[in-house]
Amino acid sequence: MGVEVVVEDLGKSFGSQRIWQGVTLTLPPGEISVMLGPSGTGKSVFLKAMIGLLKPEHGSCRINGVDIVTCSERELYQIRKLFGVLFQDGALFGSMNLFDNVAFPLREHTKKSESEIRGIVLEKLDMTGLSGAERKLPGEISGGMRKRAGLARALVLDPEIILVDEPDSGLDPVRVAYLNQLIVDLNAVTDSTFVIVTHDMNTTTTLADNIGVIFRQQLVMFGARELVLSSSDPVVAQFMQGSRFGPIGMSEERDSAGMPISGDVDPENLPLPKIRPQIKPTNGRERAAETRRLGRVRQVLPHLPADMRRAIEESMASPSDN
Repeated sequence: MGVEVVVEDLGKSFGSQRIWQGVTLTLPPGEISVMLGPSGTGKSVFLKAMIGLLKPEHGSCRINGVDIVTCSERELYQIRKLFGVLFQDGALFGSMNLFDNVAFPLREHTKKSESEIRGIVLEKLDMTGLSGAERKLPGEISGGMRKRAGLARALVLDPEIILVDEPDSGLDPVRVAYLNQLIVDLNAVTDSTFVIVTHDMNTTTTLADNIGVIFRQQLVMFGARELVLSSSDPVVAQFMQGSRFGPIGMSEERDSAGMPISGDVDPENLPLPKIRPQIKPTNGRERAAETRRLGRVRQVLPHLPADMRRAIEESMASPSDN
């Protein structure tokens, strides 16, 4: 099962430019968490901070009890072994075929024999639907296949936390749907903790167990999908509905703190959108993450406003998406 990530009062700046501040959240172990927000709000920076590629100026990020903000290089090296990362472009080596690309972390970080490596690589390629393509070069395959090959490489060391930076970037809607299904299926099998950055609302509303929204240098909201998708918070509601009415403007400059709300519609009076069904694993497999999340939601359900409670209850009663 994946590990829990506890973030408290995390802040990151580049010189005088503040990226975000006061970020506090707990990523539940073994669940799929999606981080979104307008362009330029530092979502990818958050992923890099989690794995220690960028060091926040203050706050903490604890993984297995180790604070990656203050830990030693030796401790950070050990913590990084828990991670698998899928970058936007797959970050494959163009001169290596898919087999060698996926095998690379095993050859670099383990002492496994070539026979053992072959078995692991072929298993991960099969898991990601790439059986038979192991001898192809990255330039010979589609963007969707490169994403899946990058995911196979991210999985090859059996990570407990998988970071995925904009998996839908550069893909058409059909390939995005296939990739999202693959992520759900992998989570069902591995019970790893997934953290995904995306702008795609279809991905967010159908894939996530938990959703976080970053805006104006702060984490506006983070929680179980049912709670966020039924929220009337102006920023969350505007982003979820793709509306031009609300605090989010055309540019990052327009989003600066203190600017008035756009348009002539009160975003708090917009009707709550229907909560879309979450993607289910194929072959009728149960996903432990969903069971855990729904348990948390049921605990808070009686304490929610009537309209939120009604929307969530309707979503729980609706048939699954698949």
